[in-house]
Amino acid sequence: MLTLLGVSVFFLVRDALLSGVEYTVRDSAESVARTVELGQSLSAGEVDRLTLEGVFVVVRDREGKILARTVDTGPTGTFGKPFWRGAIESGKPVERRVEVSSGERGYVYSVPVDPPGLDSLSRSPYLYKALAQDKRSPQAGRSVVLGEADTIPFPSDARAIEVGKSYEAVGDTVSTLAAMLASAFFISLLISAGGAYLLARTALSPVERVVASARTITAGDLSRRVPVQHPKDEVGRLAATVNDLLARLEGAFARREETLWHQRRFVADASHHLRTPITSIEGFARMLDEWGFEEPDTAREGAATIHREARYMRKLVEDLLSLAKGDEGAPLNPRTHDLDAVAAEAVGAARLSAGTTHSIRHVPSREPVRASFDPERVEQAAAILLDNAVKYTPEGGVIQVSASRHDGRVRLEVSDTGMGVLPEETSHIFERFYRSEAASTVRGTGLGLSIACQIAEAHGGSLTVESKMGKGSTFILQL
Repeated sequence: MLTLLGVSVFFLVRDALLSGVEYTVRDSAESVARTVELGQSLSAGEVDRLTLEGVFVVVRDREGKILARTVDTGPTGTFGKPFWRGAIESGKPVERRVEVSSGERGYVYSVPVDPPGLDSLSRSPYLYKALAQDKRSPQAGRSVVLGEADTIPFPSDARAIEVGKSYEAVGDTVSTLAAMLASAFFISLLISAGGAYLLARTALSPVERVVASARTITAGDLSRRVPVQHPKDEVGRLAATVNDLLARLEGAFARREETLWHQRRFVADASHHLRTPITSIEGFARMLDEWGFEEPDTAREGAATIHREARYMRKLVEDLLSLAKGDEGAPLNPRTHDLDAVAAEAVGAARLSAGTTHSIRHVPSREPVRASFDPERVEQAAAILLDNAVKYTPEGGVIQVSASRHDGRVRLEVSDTGMGVLPEETSHIFERFYRSEAASTVRGTGLGLSIACQIAEAHGGSLTVESKMGKGSTFILQL
């Protein structure tokens, strides 16, 4: 931008100075031409003014001979036909940029003139000085230089006036301007380069701090954050974004560690739950193999135990497979179905399993409770809740199941009059393999509620519990 501005200023000033020279020359040429054609003379003051302005005047006859001039100089170069002859022949002014002296160029303006004859003129003092030692009139064929006042006849054979001025002064001014602009350009370039370096260094120093801080952060310590000095500028927003990324990474690593911990605990708990029935099966099988068949009662007891433990193992393995499928995001098969019908089917199956030890009731809904869900998976969750209710409700207790709509969702409620859940345990009973102290007297895998909760979450819902110790619990499955 500085270069373009400097070049523009240079050419504008140069053109203005050259135009000033040319305007001065043209104005002086027209003034001298009027003076000659009127038969008047150039006063000494006018000659001095022209000389001080650097303007020279040359008077030529029809053949181009110099009759008079203000100074002993004039155009020395021509372009083919002399341009003064073009002015005489065309009767119009001609302008040229020519060499006015050795190695010096200037602007010359040639004007054709037609002075009055000698008879029509009165004798008047003209400003001529003969170049020869003896004074002669211009008609004698000798050129004169305008200078001190002398009384001489007017050159009636003058046909062209050449007025010119050298570009030397303008060239000096333009050269000085060019040098000043060049110096200003290089100084500005140095200042701009230095300023740009300082600005860039200042602007990038926060980035360097962010980079240095980011390099100190490792996978083992994601709690550190990069400094945020100006949160509203670009670097501040970058640092804030990096901090958000670190926070998400820290959360992801924490969840990963938590998942690994749960995985290790899951494997340990599964191994523990499988070890007990396997040990029991192995012991009774060895007993039967060694001597059990000799006593029929012992053999029947051993076979019954092996059968019971095998069913327990099968149930445990099925629960583990169900959880694994849920963790892998097994696809659902949703379709529009009546949740109240699912509740009725689950109650019917629970009655067959529990027999007459418990009162299991279905409270029908006044209207269909239709929604889009996977009926098989939801029926599995309802069966788990009913199975738990039967397990932890004493004989003769009442279990009640109902379906309804609530706040834009459908819900299945399973209430019992069982032992209840301690308030501090309600947040843990949905964890895998968790068994409350009150439930430890009843054999189970501790996976049922985890599977039911997983099914609810797969449908975008939830599984919650409301319980009072000694009075019973209500499990609410929302879809």
